[in-house]
Amino acid sequence: MDALLVLEDGYSERGVAFGYAGEFFGEIVFNTCITGYQEILTDPSYQDQVVVFTYPQIGNYGVNTEDVESSRLYPSAIVVRELSDYPSNWRSKSSLSDYLKYHGKLAISEIDTRALTRHIREQGAMRCGISTRELNSGRLLEKVRRIPQMEGADLIPKVTTSRRYDFNGKEEHRWNVVVYDFGAKANILRNLKDIGCRVTVVPANTAAEEVLAAKPHGVVLSNGPGDPAALAPIISQIKLLLGKMPVLGICLGHQLLGHALGGTTFKLKFGHRGGNQPVLHLPTKRVEITSHNHGFAVDPDSLGAHVSPTYVNLNDQTLEGLRCDELLVDAVQFHPEASPGPHDCRHIFEDFSETMKKFYL
Repeated sequence: MDALLVLEDGYSERGVAFGYAGEFFGEIVFNTCITGYQEILTDPSYQDQVVVFTYPQIGNYGVNTEDVESSRLYPSAIVVRELSDYPSNWRSKSSLSDYLKYHGKLAISEIDTRALTRHIREQGAMRCGISTRELNSGRLLEKVRRIPQMEGADLIPKVTTSRRYDFNGKEEHRWNVVVYDFGAKANILRNLKDIGCRVTVVPANTAAEEVLAAKPHGVVLSNGPGDPAALAPIISQIKLLLGKMPVLGICLGHQLLGHALGGTTFKLKFGHRGGNQPVLHLPTKRVEITSHNHGFAVDPDSLGAHVSPTYVNLNDQTLEGLRCDELLVDAVQFHPEASPGPHDCRHIFEDFSETMKKFYL
């Protein structure tokens, strides 16, 4: 089936549709991971985005029931160079095409993803549309230009849990930790459980007073989609938690803590998305390879002297981590829970455990 891809600046390309037919819109971004397309598809941070995979063949190992970060798919659509529709892997339960069709998501193949990625790098992430219904580029372009921009977008209501729940096994628990769900990946919860945490997940609009009443040993602010500057009510509640217990922020959680500490954020030209981002740990001068998925960053110049930078991105020098010892805050822009990897930064969870140990013992 034919499909049409159109960007808001008029860039267009025809390809072949697979998955679910229809018409979908979002901000177009690219991801440089070689593996992990199922984890990317189930990552809530991709809400309202169209993901271009730079790796040329996608679908070769199919999909399974284990490698998921949530129960549904979040990108509006995906773009690939070549679909491998005959998966070969002992864990495979379905082809990627059937998986997308089941979840009602459209994909387009036979696209020059190298040229498209270079265009996004040069012109920046922007709105786009993919359609199997409207194959006239001019008419589809009109629709694309009517959808909202990512700047100012509050997407948290689309991804957060509607109720409080526990994520625990039968293991003994050393710490009680509350996770604010702004689109939390399951592997964050798994890693917290692995360091001995009893994990309670709460909706994004949970009042700080309710969290404090539960007397947790620590709070984790999760990853999530959208513009952090649009989340003033959430930021106001985070401010009430600071200094009361150790707080760890991951990705969007890092950006929200930046705001809560008096800083600001800005939109990156094309963002960081992939599993090969080198960051420098400033206290030790150690380089770690990290997984990223974000389009906004904290402005280090907007933070006061009480906030210390802990990581910097070696590709573009953007802030990748911050710490405020007096308020028990630690945050990273990258994903220490990265699945399938890399795992250089899994120590972030152990560091969080050590912070709670120092505070309470």
